[in-house]
Amino acid sequence: MVTPETGDDLLQEFLADPANRTVDLATALARCTRALGLPHAVAYLVDIQQRHLVPLTDVTASLPVDASLAGWAYRTQSLRVESSDAGALTAWFPLVDGAERLGVLAVHTPTLTAAALSRGRALATLVAMMVTSRRSFKDTYVRRTRTEPMRLPAEMLRAFLPPRTIGDGTVVSTAVLEPAYELGGDAFDHALTETTLHATVLDAMGHNLASGLTSAVSLAACRNARRCGTDLPELVSSVDEALTQWLPDQFCTGVLAEIDLATGVLRWSNCGHPAPLLIRDQRLVADALEREPDPPLGLPSLLTDRPRRVHEMPLQPGDRVLLYTDGVTEARTRDGELFGLQRFADYVIRATAAGELASETLRRLIHSILDVETSRLRDDATIVMVEWQPPRT
Repeated sequence: MVTPETGDDLLQEFLADPANRTVDLATALARCTRALGLPHAVAYLVDIQQRHLVPLTDVTASLPVDASLAGWAYRTQSLRVESSDAGALTAWFPLVDGAERLGVLAVHTPTLTAAALSRGRALATLVAMMVTSRRSFKDTYVRRTRTEPMRLPAEMLRAFLPPRTIGDGTVVSTAVLEPAYELGGDAFDHALTETTLHATVLDAMGHNLASGLTSAVSLAACRNARRCGTDLPELVSSVDEALTQWLPDQFCTGVLAEIDLATGVLRWSNCGHPAPLLIRDQRLVADALEREPDPPLGLPSLLTDRPRRVHEMPLQPGDRVLLYTDGVTEARTRDGELFGLQRFADYVIRATAAGELASETLRRLIHSILDVETSRLRDDATIVMVEWQPPRT
């Protein structure tokens, strides 16, 4: 019989043995479930569009994110418990890697004690670690979380994208990008250092493989300069130089931004792109971040011998900054009207007032756009939302 003490010992043994990291997830999950004294557990990962929770370790049906208790646990990142007709209980634990939502873990048990809940949470943490460590080289996870074939430009771009959501307790950055399987030239990036959050949104000319390549080169140049400690103006110039050298016939628009985590100062450079939006105290601060844009990236000759401009503005705790591409505001409503800036901002404001997670706000927002389109998006639609929420002193 597995006791709590021996369960902990077995779990520590599993984590300490690197060889176990190569075991498939089903075997690893079954072993850790037994080690923790839990009867049965099933891991579900969310699909690429965050509409379905797909089981990875059992032959069972997928569950809708918007119409199931498992989906409720995913959407709210909180524990949910339900009972079956036979009286058995299922506890749904969110699977989270840092700030990134991965899916849910179902723990089936005849009774639910405080110890079982504690061990269920520990198992969910372990499963999230295992999924994160494997999904970059295990195509099984990728195939199970896709519902249709992906076009080549989208495949290339998605290989460069970071996790949808990152955060550190002071700031959260979350993003969505559609159409998921037919991307052309949109891309986003965000990353954290000890002192700074970096966020970027790009929109390359055209909607083909060359467009995707333009965004991919721009992302690589941006990351290379950032990881060398380059300041924002020189970082933007590095993207210009990379495109000029390797793709002289291509260009893209974009906003490259950073937030000082200690002071909340936002710095950004707008390269031919729609201006970012600022939402403060549950209202859109009109034109707060509106500045005359520089030429698009890859066209440094249009700068007339002056450097890229960098703008600054101090944020206040709770501020949300939205970076987006014009595919969002140019989408159509059911009445055929443009979705527009005001609807875009109003949606985020209402979600903020309701206390909704930033990542859930963008998930529901992009679905509201997709679900009213009569055919498909006329252009790629990308949103990055950054929320600065420093701890209270």
